[in-house]
Parts: sequence; C-alpha cells; structure tokens
Amino acid sequence: MDNFWEHLQNLTDAQSILSKGGFYLLLVVIFAETGLFFGFFLPGDYLLFMAGLLCSQGMIDVSIFTLIISVIVAGVLGNYAGYWFGYRTGPVLFSRDDSLFFKKRYIVLAEEFYAKHGGMALVLGRFFPIIRTFAPIFAGVVKVNFKKFTLYNLAGCITWVCTFVLGGYFLGRRYPQIKDYLEYVVFGLIIITTIPLVIAFFKKKTVKTEI
Repeated sequence: MDNFWEHLQNLTDAQSILSKGGFYLLLVVIFAETGLFFGFFLPGDYLLFMAGLLCSQGMIDVSIFTLIISVIVAGVLGNYAGYWFGYRTGPVLFSRDDSLFFKKRYIVLAEEFYAKHGGMALVLGRFFPIIRTFAPIFAGVVKVNFKKFTLYNLAGCITWVCTFVLGGYFLGRRYPQIKDYLEYVVFGLIIITTIPLVIAFFKKKTVKTEI
C-alpha cells in the first residue's frame, strides 16, 4: 500500500510533470492523445485537471489564460493530425495487424460510437479515453466534411479543456489546502475517468451474451 501511495505522489510531483519545461510536455501529451493512434494510453483528463489545479497554486509558471489557450491549440491540432492520418490510410487501418500500440478493436469502438452519436461523437468523444484518440482518425477514414469536422473539433476541444482545466483551477482556488492531498485527488480522477470504459466494456459483454 505504501508503494501505491508513493507512486501516486510521484504522479502529482509538479516539478517532474508540469514545471521546469513540463508545460511543454503537457502540450505534447495532449497533442498525441487526441490524434496519434499510439497516444490512447496517455492520461489526458488527469493532466488537464492537475494542470488547472497546480496553476491555481502558482506551481506552473504560466497564467490560466495561457494554459487554456495553449492546451486548446494542442488538442485541436492533435485532432487534425488524427483526421489526416485516417484520411490518408483509410481502410488499410482495418486490415492492419494488432500491435502493442494499435488494436483494430479501437477503430471499431470509435466506429460504433460515431454511428450512435454522429458528428457529436467528436465532441462527446473527448470525454472518453480511447474514443478521443480514435474518433478523429475514424472521421478521416470515412472522410467527414472538413468544415463540419473543424466545427466539432473546436467545440469538443474547448468544452473538454475548459471542463477539466477550469475544474481543477477553481477547486484549487476554493480549497488552497488541497495541494496537501493531491494523491487522493489523483486516485479519485483515476476512478472517475475509468468508469466510462468499464461501462462500455460491460455493455459490450451484455450485448454479446444476448446474441
């Protein structure tokens, strides 16, 4: 148990994650998770919330305005990269062999999510791990109208970034002492961001059982 909490404390170390150049690492992570197929495992939600929280404590050397605008730009560009990748590779992705960083089922998952929600999948998908990585790629595969894609891309990224960054920022401003309990915050975030995946997993299992 002590090792577990030590690991969480390392995750919340502002010096190693988001300070001393870590701000730029944050932008790289957000770009990768929102458009590069090997970035699906990156903790985007967690980092956005923690960035806002640490910014409120003065532990990141940028203003909240700069933080939000920079992350939005990184997220929007990430989705464009994903769209371009899907547009260029197309059906080849469905015949690609599984590897450590690519699973065909992730594309199928994005396809099902897109079929259910239409263009709004690009907005709602921002809040679901894996979906936010592969939804723009699938949009490129099916060649979604670029203007519509841009609209959903902007709307989704702005909503996602503001929800998590401002959520962390205002929580930190309201409860300054929260910096002494970051490991518990991280633990809570891990649970919250995992719930959608668990629900999707069991729904899929239920459907297969019924069939």
